[in-house]
Amino acid sequence: MTRVPACIGIVGYDDVNALDVTGPAEVFANAADLAEWGLAEWGAAGAPPASRPYRVVLIGVAAGSFTSESGLTFTPRHSLAADDVPALDTLVIAGGKGLREPATNTAVARWLAGNAQRFRRVASVCTGIYGLAASGLMDGRRVTTHWRFADDVARRFPALSVCGNALFLKDGPFYTSAGITAGIDLALSLVEEDHGPALALATARELVVFMKRPGGQAQFSEPLRFQSRASDRFADLSAWMLGNLHRDLSVEELALRVNLSPRQFRRRFTAALGRPPADYVADLRLGEACRRLVQPGVSVDSLAPAIGFRSADAFRRAFRQRYGVSPSQYQAHFSPAGPGDKTMAGTA
Repeated sequence: MTRVPACIGIVGYDDVNALDVTGPAEVFANAADLAEWGLAEWGAAGAPPASRPYRVVLIGVAAGSFTSESGLTFTPRHSLAADDVPALDTLVIAGGKGLREPATNTAVARWLAGNAQRFRRVASVCTGIYGLAASGLMDGRRVTTHWRFADDVARRFPALSVCGNALFLKDGPFYTSAGITAGIDLALSLVEEDHGPALALATARELVVFMKRPGGQAQFSEPLRFQSRASDRFADLSAWMLGNLHRDLSVEELALRVNLSPRQFRRRFTAALGRPPADYVADLRLGEACRRLVQPGVSVDSLAPAIGFRSADAFRRAFRQRYGVSPSQYQAHFSPAGPGDKTMAGTA
């Protein structure tokens, strides 16, 4: 039986952030292509095409075309002003400085207040929260947004519980995400919620996403923090470390890599990052552990050496000391597929 595609509506307006529109749109469009042609869990390549799981429609706030902050022009077929929005499964409100203009903000908020119940779920990308928050629908709920606007959102909408560091959050049928590229992470999570991790990961690969990030991950990764603080000599070191977690990352080896003595390296590293190299390496390894544990088919025993721990027991001890739960408990709670090694669930 042919399945009717879920319709994803994305709301835009003058001075929208273009990537807030196109990022989620490309995720759903690529997921639809992959599913249609029998990739991921949808059958072997060359099999008869499956039905497309998604259809994307662009919705303007006002009738006619709108222009993004970067000068790109969009021409939607539907608008809130014309009240011709089709039946949707999911509504996404893109962010941008235009939504903080009173007229646009009021139009979006009023329309949402009267129509949000028509959709299975409603999401905002980046500063799209300004329209969603003004509707009153998010009162008492947890939300996130771009780190630079988190304090302003909390001040203007005190009924919201603002988490300014998460990539994306779900609270009931409402989803909010951090800035710009986090809209891609949110859209991938919605694909995973609908159709499982295989299609979401296949879509991430198709889009050449560096990594598929879980919603609870911080907006600033450890390598990005490092690069923003480090000197030129250290600029590429963190990225190399992240790609070589299984190797010897002792002070002696890292110092050799940047042509410093171990003593000089330890002093300069600590001055730049505010903590010693060993602590930073532990953060990288445990952060990578959290990312991999939510992927399907990952076991603690195989993960430990891959990220540089001498044994699975050493990994378990370090993980529990840092997060207060075992790796398997973390995996059981956050992974859609559950633990890769079922026999270890709930163990220390």
